Amino acid sequence: MKHLLAACAVAVAGVWATQADGPALEEGFVSLFNGKDLTGWVGATDGYKVEDGVLYCDPKKGGKLMTAKEYDNFILRFDFLLYTNSNNGLGIRAPLQGDAAYNAMELQILDDSGSQYTKLQPYQYHGSIYGVVPAKRGFQKKVGQWNVQEVRAIGSKITVLLNGEVIVDADLATIKETMDKKAHPGLHNPKGHIGWLGHGTRVDWRNIRIKEVPADYQVVKPTDNTPPAGFTALFNGKDLANWKGVTRAEKFDNPLVRQKAAPEKRAEMQAKADEEMRKSWHVRDGGTLYFDGKGYSLATAKDYGDFEMWVDWRLLTVRGDSGLYLRGSPQVQIWDPHNQWKIGSGGLYNNKKNPSQALAIADRQIGDWNTFYIKMVGDKVTVKLNGTLVVDNTVLENYWDRNQPIFSKEQIELQCHGDPIEFKNIYIREL
Repeated sequence: MKHLLAACAVAVAGVWATQADGPALEEGFVSLFNGKDLTGWVGATDGYKVEDGVLYCDPKKGGKLMTAKEYDNFILRFDFLLYTNSNNGLGIRAPLQGDAAYNAMELQILDDSGSQYTKLQPYQYHGSIYGVVPAKRGFQKKVGQWNVQEVRAIGSKITVLLNGEVIVDADLATIKETMDKKAHPGLHNPKGHIGWLGHGTRVDWRNIRIKEVPADYQVVKPTDNTPPAGFTALFNGKDLANWKGVTRAEKFDNPLVRQKAAPEKRAEMQAKADEEMRKSWHVRDGGTLYFDGKGYSLATAKDYGDFEMWVDWRLLTVRGDSGLYLRGSPQVQIWDPHNQWKIGSGGLYNNKKNPSQALAIADRQIGDWNTFYIKMVGDKVTVKLNGTLVVDNTVLENYWDRNQPIFSKEQIELQCHGDPIEFKNIYIREL
């Protein structure tokens, strides 16, 4: 057994490619699977089938299904779903013939919870570079649920993210001996095909897309977290300066409670919130703000009244959920509209009397970056998502006390909702 507004809009949001019959893709990505047939794939085309936009391995046939094109340096993203005891593999930089676990590199695809796999070696579990580098475990969804995976193969560095967590971060140039003590002559192949290595069980895939990059590619661009003219960067790409924690202890997430508290009490509770913040909010990839889904929300150190802002964000799990609190009140919604509600992100979710739903679904695929433009003047909010108007000058109600209008000035929060998420390019201009 062997073997994831105008000028500012151009500067901040970028340009995206369109995926056939689906959401637009993040800039630079192209689809490898059209959701209809195996166009662009070669090899064991009789061992894989397409149904309802999903590619799956026929357990009676399987085999190696490879891209017709070869790739050297790339970022690959896809969703996959496992069944009980599923076993497959992702071959990268592989020739069309031979065993990709040895004459190339195989990233394991496996039901880690399967009863057949309780006594494997660490390098045999999901995400591992088979026989060479073990993956961190514990981040796979339950059997029957969709997972999101990203694989970065850039020069000698191989990174695997599963549902937002980095489970492999390896530099092949530093590996002198393989863990299985076997020869892996293809480990350092400069380029090759990408494909699924079917081992006689069913695995499903969808949303397979790739971005080719240069060998010196950096995940965070030099221009990231650099504000356009007139704006201030709330996130510097280096640390949590300009931010503070939020705690639900003693209802201190409620602005009304905070405002009534004595200064000494507020200081005490803020220290508690900051301690919680440092456990769950981190800077990674040289400039993205990452929430691991286990703590609570993050707030600006400063309060804001009228403003306009830009925020880039990406969900890292299917059915992920988050949002932005404006002036301390929920919320500009962030969620996965493609796999649940069929309502787009950006709506003012907690409104009761005024419109709460986004006017359109403008969200990209899970794992791809999105851009919000948000403007708030008085109690009115306008939101654009990836250039599409989704909230049009709508009143944001005061969630904490619906008998009074929204606070005139309060903190902005990046909401915790129990799911991992990344942010970058958070810019604000006070009006």
